[in-house]
Amino acid sequence: MPQLLPYTGTRTVVLVNPNTNRGTTAMMAELAQKHLTPAGLTVESLTVGQGPSMIVDPVTLKESAQHVVDVVRRRLAEWCAAPVAAVVIAAIGDPAREQLAAELDLPVIGIGQASIVTAAAEGRRFGMATSTPHLVDSLTELVERHGASDTFTGVRLTPSDPLVLAASAERQYRELAAAVRDCVDRDGAEAVIIAGGPLSRTARRLAALDLVEIVEPVPSAATLVIDALREAAQEDSPS
Repeated sequence: MPQLLPYTGTRTVVLVNPNTNRGTTAMMAELAQKHLTPAGLTVESLTVGQGPSMIVDPVTLKESAQHVVDVVRRRLAEWCAAPVAAVVIAAIGDPAREQLAAELDLPVIGIGQASIVTAAAEGRRFGMATSTPHLVDSLTELVERHGASDTFTGVRLTPSDPLVLAASAERQYRELAAAVRDCVDRDGAEAVIIAGGPLSRTARRLAALDLVEIVEPVPSAATLVIDALREAAQEDSPS
C-alpha cells in the first residue's frame, strides 16, 4: 500500500482520455482511483471533445495532442474547481505530455511513460503486447525517448483489428494472452506492457495468469503520480 501523502486539502488528479469513448474514460478512472485513494488522492476524469473513439494510428495520435491540451487548459482555468495536483494522459502514446509538462508547474504523467519506466526498471528485458499495428513505430520511438531501447524486446500484435477486439472482451483477452506468450517465449521478455488504455481491463485479467510480470499502464501512472507528489512534498517541507 502506498504511503499517505501529506494532507494539504483536496488533492485532485485529472485523468484525460485522448479519445472520445467515455466508457473507456470511466473504466480507466475507476482503475486509477483504486490505486490513488490509499494515498489520499481523488481522480477527476476528462474526455476530449473531438477525435476518434479509439486511437489506432500516428495521425490520430498526433491530432489528439491539441485536444488534450485544450481540455487540460480549460480545466485549469476553472477558478471554482478543486486545485489540480497532477495530470495523467491516459493514452499509451502520451499525446501532449511533454508540452504540458513544460508548460505546467505540476506533474504530468503519461501512461506510456509510466509503463516504460516500470517495465525497464533494474535493466529488465521488456516487450509490449497490443492490438494497434499502425502504432508500433510510435511506441518504439517512445521507448527510445525514455532511454530504454537497449532492453526492449519489441512489440507483439494481436491478429485481429483493434476495433473488432474492442467489441469482444473474450477475443481481446485470448489474442493478447497469445501475444504476451510470444513476448516471453520468442523474445525473452521479463516484463510485458499491455500497450493501450482501452486494454486496461484485459491487462488486469492477464496479470492473474502469472505468465510474466504484466505492466498495466494506468496503475503504473498512478504509482508515478504518487512518487512525483511525494518528492515535491519533501522538497517543499522545511529542512
